[in-house]
Amino acid sequence: MTHGMRTDVHISPEGRRDWRDDAGRYALLPLRLFLGVTFLYAGLDKLTDSAFMKDAGAGSVGDMMRAVRDSSAVPALVDLALKNPPGFGYAIALGELAVGIGTLLGLLARLAALGGALISLSLWLTVSWASDPYYYGNDLAYLMAWLPLVLAGAPLLSLDAVLRSRRRRRTGGYR
Repeated sequence: MTHGMRTDVHISPEGRRDWRDDAGRYALLPLRLFLGVTFLYAGLDKLTDSAFMKDAGAGSVGDMMRAVRDSSAVPALVDLALKNPPGFGYAIALGELAVGIGTLLGLLARLAALGGALISLSLWLTVSWASDPYYYGNDLAYLMAWLPLVLAGAPLLSLDAVLRSRRRRRTGGYR
């Protein structure tokens, strides 16, 4: 049994393309916009929160990491973050910014989505691991939301699509 991507096009009785074809082509765009805006906002929120980037104190990344250390799935990852909590906070914030911008622009979209998935995975295994029931922790849902974008990238309305189109024109239609 072979599996492949559908290549047929629905044609209405009037000879027009069916809306389902266009809907299928644009299906990942709302997810891409949501994740891009969310990660961009999360990165900016961390960078502009004076309490977050501190080693200790209310709302600090250091206190948050110490609070979840014993309940995380990977305490060694938390210990690594605790070696330099502000540095870890900046790394997460800048990573979220890069992922958000790359996702919104569709630039290196698969790489940006992989970065988002890895950030979500690390947060799930540390910060939200102890959520009970598990679906109260949103990091697992974010991880799953990134996976379609890791697989598909940003084929439409993206800088990746523009660059791919230019490459095709330059090489005479070949990849």
